[in-house]
Amino acid sequence: MIESNVDAGRSLRHSVYALLIVLTAGVSAGRILSTQLVLEPSLHRPADQPGKLRIWPSFAPRPMPTYSSNDRARWATVRALVDGPGHESVSRYAVGRRDPALASETNQYGDTGIIFLNGWGSIDRVLHPDRQEFYSSKPPLLPTVLAGEYWLLQRMFGWTLQRQPWEVVRTVLFTVNWLPLVVYLWLLSRLIDRLGTTDWGRMFVMAGACLGTFLTTFIVSINNHDVAAFAVLFALYPCVGVWLDGKRQGWRFAVAGFFAAWTSCNEIPAAAFSITLFGLMCFTDFKRTLLYFVPAALVPIAGFLLTNYLAVGDFVPVQLRFGTEWYLYEGSHWLNIVRTPTGIDAADDPLWLYALHLTFGHHGIFSLSPIFLLTLAALWWPDRERHETARLRNGIRLFALLLSAAVFAFYLWKSNNYGGWTSGPRWFFWLIPLWLLAMLPAADRLAASRWARGIAYLLLAWSAMSAAYPAWNPWRHPWLYNLMQYCRMIDY
Repeated sequence: MIESNVDAGRSLRHSVYALLIVLTAGVSAGRILSTQLVLEPSLHRPADQPGKLRIWPSFAPRPMPTYSSNDRARWATVRALVDGPGHESVSRYAVGRRDPALASETNQYGDTGIIFLNGWGSIDRVLHPDRQEFYSSKPPLLPTVLAGEYWLLQRMFGWTLQRQPWEVVRTVLFTVNWLPLVVYLWLLSRLIDRLGTTDWGRMFVMAGACLGTFLTTFIVSINNHDVAAFAVLFALYPCVGVWLDGKRQGWRFAVAGFFAAWTSCNEIPAAAFSITLFGLMCFTDFKRTLLYFVPAALVPIAGFLLTNYLAVGDFVPVQLRFGTEWYLYEGSHWLNIVRTPTGIDAADDPLWLYALHLTFGHHGIFSLSPIFLLTLAALWWPDRERHETARLRNGIRLFALLLSAAVFAFYLWKSNNYGGWTSGPRWFFWLIPLWLLAMLPAADRLAASRWARGIAYLLLAWSAMSAAYPAWNPWRHPWLYNLMQYCRMIDY
């Protein structure tokens, strides 16, 4: 009878996981296939009624199915790689050039190229000081991978980004964002089911993964944050079999190595994750880590360095040149904000206030996604059992804590604009799968109390609202930012 009840509970959980994954997949697919018109609501305070809020919606057709400078910069590189930069260039990665001979009243600096065309414009560009050519400021590895799929679509169907942008972009989004999301949720459900101890706790964390994080918000736009988050789980998943079951197949080490390195290629601070996972796998099985993990990890690392060299003639990523002439050239957005900062780039909060807004403020991890308060609470509830699963749960919590603290400190030191125009704390998105797994002990403890479960439901509803609020465009400010700006609590 007991075994029958256990099987029934497992069957119910698996059915709930499947329902949640299917619903998330359907909603995400619908958003990718959404209309070609974009709704841009803006908040206005009428002069005669200063306390009244009015929302003025406006519809405008998009020539490209993109949402911001961030993804347009990547798509410009994809188009340049496959269709050519449109001018004689040292590198096919060039998305424009500066020729003073072409300067005019409407083109002050003589800038031409893909990234200056209607629908392709982006501030996320750098100017090579020697070549006088423009390149995307985003790492070239991911656009190179996307260009491979675009090349296949062009050869198979004749689609081009100039004539069939919607067909190309949507197809790539389904293969690069949507399909990995489904696989990510499926693998995550397996880990949750294995590491959790109560039915309610497991299903709650799974619901949070599907509905309460910003990974689904950004699924409509090519971005490095979702890619890195999925890679974290893809790297961690085979390691669990190594640690808990003593499995030593070479492919497990190879998959872990490849995706650990792929994570850091898309999020440079995630190098801490890759190095730590490498150390843990060395401690587990040094020989197999050297034979399988390391060679697999070298593949994306080599691709990262090679594509950067092919693009700009140097192995040093352009992201590490911020503050140099690569960014601070005449007419650049970055030089303009140095001279006359505006909007979110004008934020000059003291360090304590910046840290507050990144945690509990307008771009806060916990204020926008309060389900992660349970992750914080779980740090105070270590497992007392001595079996392997309990030790792994404790290890994941410690892993998540140390990585989060390191990344948080990095961005406190390196940034002052909260990630710019973004609906959530995007620099931390790649940590989300670790936060979800680390949340399990707290969710399991709440399962025994009705009022505690009620609080958890409110946290999940709040998190889901924050993730759904920018559904029309993920590259917009969070609802808390808009509210605080309307209430005149912030003036940037």
